[in-house]
Amino acid sequence: MKFKNYSKKPREDTSTPGENRTYEGITNTDKKDKAGWVSPVYSDSKTIKVDPQIAAENRIVGMIADSPEIDFYKILRTQIQHRTKDKGWNTIMVTSVNPGEGKTLTSINLSITFAKEFNQTVLLVDSDLMRQNVHKYLGFDNDKGLIDYLIGDRPLRDFIVWPGIDKLTLISGGRTIHDSSELLGSPRMKTLIHEMKTRYSDRYVFFDVPPILGGADAIVLAPLVDSIIIVVSEGRTSIHDIKKALQLLPQEKFLGFVLNRQKYPLATYYYDYKYSYKKPSHKSV
Repeated sequence: MKFKNYSKKPREDTSTPGENRTYEGITNTDKKDKAGWVSPVYSDSKTIKVDPQIAAENRIVGMIADSPEIDFYKILRTQIQHRTKDKGWNTIMVTSVNPGEGKTLTSINLSITFAKEFNQTVLLVDSDLMRQNVHKYLGFDNDKGLIDYLIGDRPLRDFIVWPGIDKLTLISGGRTIHDSSELLGSPRMKTLIHEMKTRYSDRYVFFDVPPILGGADAIVLAPLVDSIIIVVSEGRTSIHDIKKALQLLPQEKFLGFVLNRQKYPLATYYYDYKYSYKKPSHKSV
């Protein structure tokens, strides 16, 4: 699988790309209701409000109802579903080769796109314990996250938040830590992933995980999940680094690459995709 999209890190300027677009919120349309859409009730989850302007500035195209870019995430969603459902795989690690290649943005947009399906729910887990950026991309503050669960004794429901997007919940926020690989490989983390995988048969769980070559975190977490997606950046990720990263992961779990390209502002995105991975012949992707 090879999928190209445009994304970038959060921006610090005050411009408002997409300000005239319609943002999806918590209310379902009559058409969805008549078609059989059922909205879960998140009575045990903390409700937070996503800032649509910050989400647009950070390229969260999944929240823009009339975004033409979302169609390509839907293609990626379909490819993933075809390769996971028959195997009973529902826990997916989204990582990258190196820092700054767009893994967090891909995790968020992909999770939102999966949540648009009628017959499944989604949980996005911010597992980058040294950064915790998912909630920042979405524009909300949260004082507790995965770390607080792993080292504490509070139930998981205390850490799950609902961002006002039907069928999507997430865990992100709280403290950061440098000894992250030890926590991600701990017995409590193993038990947690097993619980997430088996609790709801209709749920996909996405884990936003640190870059493969940036430390041991991705290598430690890989054996615990069903499948792995790697984000690479066009013109930035070298073939040498890609080969090195692949050697560190279990090949039977590897679904494919997401090729991240970003040359234009939000309003003029252009996406391209291919259904199979083809080994590049240049020094960088």
